[in-house]
Amino acid sequence: MEPTVVSTSTLASDEFDRNVPRICGVCGDKATGFHFNAMTCEGCKGFFRRSMKRKASFTCPFNGSCTITKDNRRHCQACRLKRCVDIGMMKEFILTDEEVQRKKDLIQRRKDEEAQREAEKEARRPRLSDEQSQVIATLVEAHHKTYDDSYSDFCRFRPPVRDGPVTRSASRAASLHSFSDASSDSFSHSPESVDTKMNFYNNLLMFQEHGNSPDSSEEEGSSFSMLPHLADLVSYSIQKVIGFAKMIPGFRELTAEDQIALLKSSAIEVIMLRSNQSFNLEDMSWSCGGPDFKYQISDVTKAGHTLELLEPLVKFQVGLKKLSLHEEEHVLLMAICLLSPDRPGVQDHARIETLQDRLSETLQAYITLHHPGGQLLYAKMIQKLADLRSLNEEHSKQYRSLSFRPEHSMQLTPLVLEVFGSEVS
Repeated sequence: MEPTVVSTSTLASDEFDRNVPRICGVCGDKATGFHFNAMTCEGCKGFFRRSMKRKASFTCPFNGSCTITKDNRRHCQACRLKRCVDIGMMKEFILTDEEVQRKKDLIQRRKDEEAQREAEKEARRPRLSDEQSQVIATLVEAHHKTYDDSYSDFCRFRPPVRDGPVTRSASRAASLHSFSDASSDSFSHSPESVDTKMNFYNNLLMFQEHGNSPDSSEEEGSSFSMLPHLADLVSYSIQKVIGFAKMIPGFRELTAEDQIALLKSSAIEVIMLRSNQSFNLEDMSWSCGGPDFKYQISDVTKAGHTLELLEPLVKFQVGLKKLSLHEEEHVLLMAICLLSPDRPGVQDHARIETLQDRLSETLQAYITLHHPGGQLLYAKMIQKLADLRSLNEEHSKQYRSLSFRPEHSMQLTPLVLEVFGSEVS
């Protein structure tokens, strides 16, 4: 028959009230648990074990009935041992040296196994490679060098002019403020939000119908008072996008032709991504410092753009803002957008695709590490790139329409004309 393994220091949960202080049954000191079948302190536990192992025989110098306390427990070993036996301590519960060693080995083995499990868990934990960490650090630094969040340079642009006749586009754009939030792709599906969303699109439809009156074209072309200022702002932004692109790992190793092709076709998309940093969800505006540089949708209509571009642009900005991206994710998304191998005029598709794939893998690794449970975030970010393509197409269409009018194209800067198309004479 196999020997029964007995715990020498365990107290069953139903054998005492945990709220009651535990007292040693031998000396009255604070007990640490059941030892050798009785509730005792560490001192009396050790005394009993040593006495039993040595088979000690003690004699009381008094009458054999000493009261054992915490203070005098060392004075009479005979009465202390007798008290141990009286409260139920049993020598059969004392482990042999071999059993003690086996128990220690078992405890150590369990500790080692737990440490191994923790090490394996740590090894499985998602982490960025040194190369990925360096790429992110480089892109964040590049963004800091090319995005001045004090917007101090804006005062060097041709001044914004907001007065003058209010065009139909500006009037229609003003109404967009109260409805734009409903167009977010992250908008909830409550009955109220669905009604608001329908109201938003119904109002847009109404404004578009009214905008098709015979005199609307003449009225729209009469005053683009914000065009000079916003042309300078866009030109400035293009310069910053070029500076950012040059610091993307691998970009400068591309041919000059591919660098130019990528910049020309992606510049407006990267500008739209950058502008999300200044976008304000409360009033659907871009706040770039002082009140002169707070841009409403109506301001953009005074630079020649219509709601066919502005409505999806605001929807894009709201949706992107609500993703609450980390700065690291934001700069990676800009770099991925810029390094798209399917841009017009690109020659070395494979090389650019390799660079973009490396950035995409870094973004996915970062999201896995910093957004537990955010499996859909990467997909939502990539969808934003698809939205940007549509915005880019509409922007190009409106730019071409604008540039056909010499009085408007002459307000544009040479850089804007070069990037978005040649001036039409």
